[in-house]
Amino acid sequence: MAHFTVNGQAVTVEQNQKLLRYLRDTLHLTSVKDGCSEGACGTCTVLIDGKPTKACIPQTDKLEGKSVITVEGLTDFEKQVYTYAFGMAGAVQCGFCIPGMVMSAKGLLDTNPDPTREEAAYAIRNNICRCTGYVKIIDGILLAAELFRKGEVPPVPTDWSLGQRVPRVDVEEKVTGTGIYPDDVYLDGMIYGSAVRSQYPRARVLAIHTEEARALPGVVGVFTADDIPGQNKVGHLVKDWDTMIAVGDITHYLGDAICLVAAETPEILAQAKALVKVDYEELPMVRSPREAMLPDAPLVHRTGNLLTHKHIQRGNPAEAIAKSKHVLTQHFSTPWTEHAFLEPECAVAYPDGDGVMILSTDQGAYDTQHETMGMLGLPAEKVKVRNCLVGGGFGGKEDVTVQHHAALIAYLTKRPVKVKLTRAESILIHPKRHPMEMEFSIGCDENGIIQGVAAEVIADTGAYASLGGPVLERACTHAAGPYNYQNFEIDGWAYYTNNPPAGAFRGFGVTQTCFCIESLLNQMADIVGITPWEIRYRNAIRPGQELPNGQIVDESTGLVETLEAVKPYVEANQYVGLACAMKNAGVGVGIPDTGRCRLVVEDGKLHIFAGASCIGQGLGTVLTQMVYEQTKIPRDKIVYERSNTYCAPDSGTTSGSRQTLFTGEAVRRACQDLKAAMAESGGLDGLNGQEFYGEYLGKTDPLGAPVPNPVSHVAYGYATQVCILDDEGRIRQMVAAHDVGKAVNPISIEGQIEGGVVMSMGFALTERYPLTDCKPTAKYGTLGLFRANQIPEITPIIVEKEGLNVACGAIGIGEITSIPTAPAIADAYYRYDGKFRTSLPLEGTPYSRK
Repeated sequence: MAHFTVNGQAVTVEQNQKLLRYLRDTLHLTSVKDGCSEGACGTCTVLIDGKPTKACIPQTDKLEGKSVITVEGLTDFEKQVYTYAFGMAGAVQCGFCIPGMVMSAKGLLDTNPDPTREEAAYAIRNNICRCTGYVKIIDGILLAAELFRKGEVPPVPTDWSLGQRVPRVDVEEKVTGTGIYPDDVYLDGMIYGSAVRSQYPRARVLAIHTEEARALPGVVGVFTADDIPGQNKVGHLVKDWDTMIAVGDITHYLGDAICLVAAETPEILAQAKALVKVDYEELPMVRSPREAMLPDAPLVHRTGNLLTHKHIQRGNPAEAIAKSKHVLTQHFSTPWTEHAFLEPECAVAYPDGDGVMILSTDQGAYDTQHETMGMLGLPAEKVKVRNCLVGGGFGGKEDVTVQHHAALIAYLTKRPVKVKLTRAESILIHPKRHPMEMEFSIGCDENGIIQGVAAEVIADTGAYASLGGPVLERACTHAAGPYNYQNFEIDGWAYYTNNPPAGAFRGFGVTQTCFCIESLLNQMADIVGITPWEIRYRNAIRPGQELPNGQIVDESTGLVETLEAVKPYVEANQYVGLACAMKNAGVGVGIPDTGRCRLVVEDGKLHIFAGASCIGQGLGTVLTQMVYEQTKIPRDKIVYERSNTYCAPDSGTTSGSRQTLFTGEAVRRACQDLKAAMAESGGLDGLNGQEFYGEYLGKTDPLGAPVPNPVSHVAYGYATQVCILDDEGRIRQMVAAHDVGKAVNPISIEGQIEGGVVMSMGFALTERYPLTDCKPTAKYGTLGLFRANQIPEITPIIVEKEGLNVACGAIGIGEITSIPTAPAIADAYYRYDGKFRTSLPLEGTPYSRK
């Protein structure tokens, strides 16, 4: 038993437990987020006697007489200050880390009201952020300090036109902790569910013994594949992923669910899972694509170990390379990467008539609905999905992980249920970035003009398809780089193994192949006798020219402008690395791709409904600014509604940097009808109950279409990034120039750039996702994520280029920010020590693990 105070109120805790669990489960102070329960991420930071402390570490019995403060316990003025400061600084993206950041900031500012930038960074060194790159969080802390010293908070901007630096629409709920993520939901009668996972990467399930678990008091049910009313197989694109492994079937990886257990409390749930016994016949595992392609390799799936093969060719690269003055051939390898979003997967489901409602954190509510419908054998109207706040995704939340399990338990038990992954389960279960082995050849003439490129790519897609096919396709289609030549050929293969699945990850395959082509270009520049900047400037794609895929690019193409923007930084420093990239906006390659929205007038306000997940990139703010730009309806009259499947039209997955362009254009089109109606009625007030629909289909040509200049994608973004090292070989500055078409909200774009750069600094230098016999061995704290006091100066440069005739000219930027970073860093180290590195993370740098 312990007596202490929480936010000034005296509490008595009878049963010793982690402070985190008491604050969340008993007091429902849900600003205190459960990011890892391992003391590694800082999302649960509170103040204990004024000191920032991770609430997942102390036991309540150790808190006798102490004072605990959470965000809920801040004064109204403090909440106003942090909301304004973090909003105007652009410090908030997905928001899951933010309450913990606020408490660390308060711990600093209560004792040091005028900190330096270095002191602010050090204060949040134990708080991980995967979205922002920390730059704007530090800005927010310093702005908050200034406001506290002044004792007043300025008014927020009222002009929300395109191009204005406005705060996110959801900043207040994320800063104050009132916003709801699925794990923050506590319903009357709610039970808890979890899966018993496989003990072996590959084994036949002979029997599942559930009797002891079922007999445990408080257990509501134990369910196996036999209890699934519809289809066992789910999958984002390929239906190859088992909801549960049935008796007699073979497991594919350690994350496979064998059965589901539901219980009245988390404690009983853990006991019941331990009582389930499974009989296995252990079978040989497939550890790598090289093993998967052997003639006598065990079959990961009955269909074989090859998921897909992609072949892309234009012109005659073999001949072009053979005739080239200079030729380079090199083998490259890139590793597995864990998304490490701050919010582990969680879903709450409850009965809804004779169907179910799912409260989810995912990148596509309609994707979750479609997969769950098939599993339950129910029509769409009986499977409803609503996005809560999403605590980061980066591609890792495109596949269902817990949503369908929660729906199944709710459907079978007729009870509301919460199913959440522990951080260890999350690290194991959701798809990662594909590791790839790649061989590239490039030929150039005496002036460094590219004559041809040929390449081969082998990808480990792990246990299930996920997005492995499209990821391999993007890796191949973008491997040629953003340059003007027409002799290109690439073969790509993605193989199943018994490793964790690989799927979408920020950059979507292009991160890997960009490392190859850009590294070779840097080496080629030296051979030709020109600078890495010059070789790119000579080859850079320009408006009206053909990309290697044959597409003629439009006037919005701004690669040259990004190169010109970084030129002063390249010329002024000694140890400088450079790389360029392009990335598609939208699915493209002939696949139907549609943005949709409904604008509904209710009680004098305009509500934006679009079935498109906002995962921290700021989609709600973009759409709000689009509406304001088109209609001049006051900001306080515009309401962004969270994505759902029952009153928001399907606007596709939040993937492929597509939502700003596709859903943004749908909103723009809906606003045309709205404006006409407002003109006729004299304003918004006369339109109560009316709605306005917008839709945009991005038409493209299929891969290999028999036309001279196929349109692969409706738009591309372009970037040039520069890495500058100091004399000790540490990164002093990263400069990132990005062509975004029209900048909707510059502060959000800068945040995307900064976050993407820091994420790929980890990819290049420190992050590891080691596997031993198909088993991941990393914990969250050992993944190698950069911390706030480790980042260099990051200089984002926004390049605006007119020419795109949709979405007011705006091009998505979410993915490209992470693509050219690694080759730029690798080149900087080559300039520093003369070692040409061809694998990631780079070895022999000051950041290398001992």
